[in-house]
Amino acid sequence: MILDLQPFLVAPEGTVRDAMACIDRNAKGIVLVADEDRRLIGTLTDGDLRRAVLAQVDLDSQVSALLDQKESDLFPTPVTASAGTDGATLIELMNRNSLRHIPLLDETGRIAGLAVLTDLVKEIELPLKAVVMAGGLGQRLGPLTADIPKPMLPVGGTPLLHRIVEQLRSAGIRRVHLTTHYRAEAISDYFGTGKEFGVEIDYVNEKDPLGTAGALGMVGSEETPLLVMNGDIITQVNLHEFLHFHTHHRAAMTVAVQPYEVNVPYGVVEIDGVEIVDITEKPLIRRFVNAGIYLVTNEACRMIRPGERVDMPDLIRRVLDAELRVAGFPLREYWLDIGHHEDYERANIEAGWSEA
Repeated sequence: MILDLQPFLVAPEGTVRDAMACIDRNAKGIVLVADEDRRLIGTLTDGDLRRAVLAQVDLDSQVSALLDQKESDLFPTPVTASAGTDGATLIELMNRNSLRHIPLLDETGRIAGLAVLTDLVKEIELPLKAVVMAGGLGQRLGPLTADIPKPMLPVGGTPLLHRIVEQLRSAGIRRVHLTTHYRAEAISDYFGTGKEFGVEIDYVNEKDPLGTAGALGMVGSEETPLLVMNGDIITQVNLHEFLHFHTHHRAAMTVAVQPYEVNVPYGVVEIDGVEIVDITEKPLIRRFVNAGIYLVTNEACRMIRPGERVDMPDLIRRVLDAELRVAGFPLREYWLDIGHHEDYERANIEAGWSEA
């Protein structure tokens, strides 16, 4: 049970931005909205805040507005327990209600502590297999990739793919598939079986490139979804929250998305037929872009024939055409796609390796 509640508390007049900062500091995926007497008003989870990002909620609006929106949720008011409730009872209560946190209240109704599932039941392994797409040619980074595949380029002195494998292992993932094509031996010679890296590595060598999703037709899935990552990204995405979000929304696929803004340097006109009906001067356009991280169920994997060339946008379209749910998981964590020389230089600088 957590007794130091200061890192979890947000006042109802606090902002959504305050709640995000709070949830990042406590790293437990929840904030407690309470009055000055520590009486619980409501809770906001990591998923609640990510859904607010998707809805483009003003981050400077009060958290009380988000609590009002939760009135239609399964649990519009928090499920709580009495302080002193034993661990077994708390775990049963969490499992029964599909929860990961339960605020604990004293006899006066004030918050006395917080029970967190990951503290009661230590997560040894994340129940996922990972597939890292590492077979690209990396032509936009030539000549750096003339003799080495892009995922093996050093970032801060360590190959990018090494960093990704370490991240997967740290999250509790033990089975990793690496898809290879260009200079595949540079990858397999470096990682071997994966034993030295604390994981079990299998290689899916694409004799002919199968696109960004085709290898999934050979890897397949099981009862749990596949975690799929591009081999040329650096991110601090919380994979536990990613899986929880995917499961909560019962999606066939969940796609990590990155907020992206474009300043249009011209007046944008809206036309109906031949008539201009509106004009907006130099608008800021906000969209979400594909961040190259996915959770894919077996149902979606079966839409790819073994050996078929398929890109991820094509697979997403197939899933949508089948009227299955594709969820968007907005990243709030660090993310960088290393697609151009300036991205690679930035990655090395931010890794403290200025001699890129």
